[in-house]
Amino acid sequence: QVQLVESGGGSVQAGGSLRLSCAAFASTYSSYYMAMGWFRQAPGKEREGVAAVHSDGSKSYTDSVKGRFTISRDNVKNTLYLEMNSLNAEDTAMYYCAAGFRTTVATMLLTGGYDYWGQGTQVTVSS
Repeated sequence: QVQLVESGGGSVQAGGSLRLSCAAFASTYSSYYMAMGWFRQAPGKEREGVAAVHSDGSKSYTDSVKGRFTISRDNVKNTLYLEMNSLNAEDTAMYYCAAGFRTTVATMLLTGGYDYWGQGTQVTVSS
C-alpha cells in the first residue's frame, strides 16, 4: 500500500513559479521500483499526464510544459517534486501525484498504469 500526500499548490500570477511536493508513504524497497508522476485536471477536462519519472530515472513531459516544468524525485526522502516556472493560465488545474508499478517508460504519462493517487493540490494562475 502506498499513500501520497501533495503540497505546494496555490495562486500565482502568470509568469510566476510554484514547487509541488508529494510525500510517498511506502516501504523504501517498494517505492524504489515505482514510477511516479504528476497529472492535472482542469474543470470540464480529462485528467492528463504532466510529467513522470520511472524507477530508472527516465523522465517524460507533456509537450506544453517542456522547458518550463522539471520533475525530480528523492528516493531517500520518498518525495516527488514538480518545479513549475513561467506559469500561464492554461496551467490552472488540480494537480495529482500518482505512483504505480505497472506503467512503463513509454506509457508513464498515461493514467492507466498508476495504482495510487493523492488527493490533489490546486494550482491557479491568474493572467
